[in-house]
Amino acid sequence: MKNFNVPDPVTLHRDIAIPGIMTIRNYWISASIVMLLAGILSYFYLDIPVALWFNGLKTTGFYRVFKLMTRMGESQWYLAAGLLSYLLLRKTKPAISSSGLLLFSSVALSGLAADLVKIVLGRARPKLYFSETIFGFDPFHLEHAWISFPSGHSATAFSVASTLSILFPQYRIAFFLWAALIAFSRVATTQHYLSDVLAGSLLGAASTAFLYHRYFKTPSHALIPSKIR
Repeated sequence: MKNFNVPDPVTLHRDIAIPGIMTIRNYWISASIVMLLAGILSYFYLDIPVALWFNGLKTTGFYRVFKLMTRMGESQWYLAAGLLSYLLLRKTKPAISSSGLLLFSSVALSGLAADLVKIVLGRARPKLYFSETIFGFDPFHLEHAWISFPSGHSATAFSVASTLSILFPQYRIAFFLWAALIAFSRVATTQHYLSDVLAGSLLGAASTAFLYHRYFKTPSHALIPSKIR
């Protein structure tokens, strides 16, 4: 009789194929490659014409609607909510408390990573193109006009949507549509180019995925139980 090595549940879950096709790691590699190619194509062919088109809508109601919506991508709301949930409920409701810690951590990580990349790469915002036809990168800038890539609001929106999708998977489509609207608002209000938004969105989702699989899921950490009570 043959002996079979049965993998432990953690290893099994980590290596299981997504819809029978690819592992989680391969999924993220593929997603990153697709987003990288989309960002490169956007940089060369779409960023400027899209920004110019939306710049012509600044006096319309369309612009004013997305000017309000873009505020939902500000990180302070989610950092405060996540941290307060963790501090106030860690003894009485540990499951909710741990969920708050994941929210805080993912938003903080994506935000810090976005800020670091912004400074190192130094990409000109659309307003510099509108006023001086400046387009591209000039590394190591701290000025607001030179920290366009990646979009921090998009990173925040997708880190929040990814966290909420882990906690409430039945509503994940709504969460990601909401995040996509916030990311789109950064282009609609000409604060960022399309490629900035694509990069920020990927960064936000990847930050949550990394934290969840590394610190919040495995039995050795078990910060978030399988069911929120």
